[in-house]
Amino acid sequence: MQPRVARLAYYPVKGCAAVRPTTAVITPAGITHDRAFLVVDEHGVYRTQRRHPQLALITPEVSRDGARLSLHHPELPTLSFTVSRDGPRRAVDLFGRPFRGIDQGPVVGRWLSRAVGEASRLVRVPPDHRRVTDGHTPGTSGYADSSAVHLLSTASLALLDEKLRSAGKPAVPMERFRPNIVVDGWEHPHTEDLLRRVTIGDCELGYAKLALRCVVTTVDQRSGRKVGPEPLRTLAGYRRTGGGVAFGAKFAVVRSGKLSVGDPVEVTGWGVSEM
Repeated sequence: MQPRVARLAYYPVKGCAAVRPTTAVITPAGITHDRAFLVVDEHGVYRTQRRHPQLALITPEVSRDGARLSLHHPELPTLSFTVSRDGPRRAVDLFGRPFRGIDQGPVVGRWLSRAVGEASRLVRVPPDHRRVTDGHTPGTSGYADSSAVHLLSTASLALLDEKLRSAGKPAVPMERFRPNIVVDGWEHPHTEDLLRRVTIGDCELGYAKLALRCVVTTVDQRSGRKVGPEPLRTLAGYRRTGGGVAFGAKFAVVRSGKLSVGDPVEVTGWGVSEM
């Protein structure tokens, strides 16, 4: 069976709900608008689902040109606003690393503070954002954890769900892992670990590193609540590396381009697993 793209997703606001297009453009920083915005506290320190799982209840909707952003929440009126893309910069702390962000103003901040339950602001990646991501293939990204693209296969999730069910535990949906590209059609689980170069549609990706998992995988993305310790506990039993628990792989963008659900996934370079 020819491996193909089964699903695409991007996350305009880091930690918030996904947008699921059928066609997307991948830029050097990943799918257009992916992690272009970040929720921070009053000191500019990042907020994610690690400590604020309720971010999952916020559904962003960004215009094609990125000029407008709407924020939806089941308990709040929708907030729509014009994005400030070249205003004053403020200091941003993302996992202890210093970046800059363009504050989207007090009205947006008050809305987010109600949604999160703590004082918050929203910042956008500035046009002069210069970030170099690490791994086998260096690249760049917006406010993603690391590399621009996170890829995961249905075969890998099927193996995890089989292990969960055999232990009398419920299977988990793909959305728990928040991938950008889901690939269907590989016979063996964790084939994504072995990719070194891959072409999808018009774009080419280069392997950066394994995707290390955290407590976000224990957050029910529909309720915005932690329901742990699964699937992290089961993954730790067979996917532990020296750096943590791995599931999926991260990629840098070698060549930008358009890709769509249903596109074939052509592997042009293979390597060995780092597990």
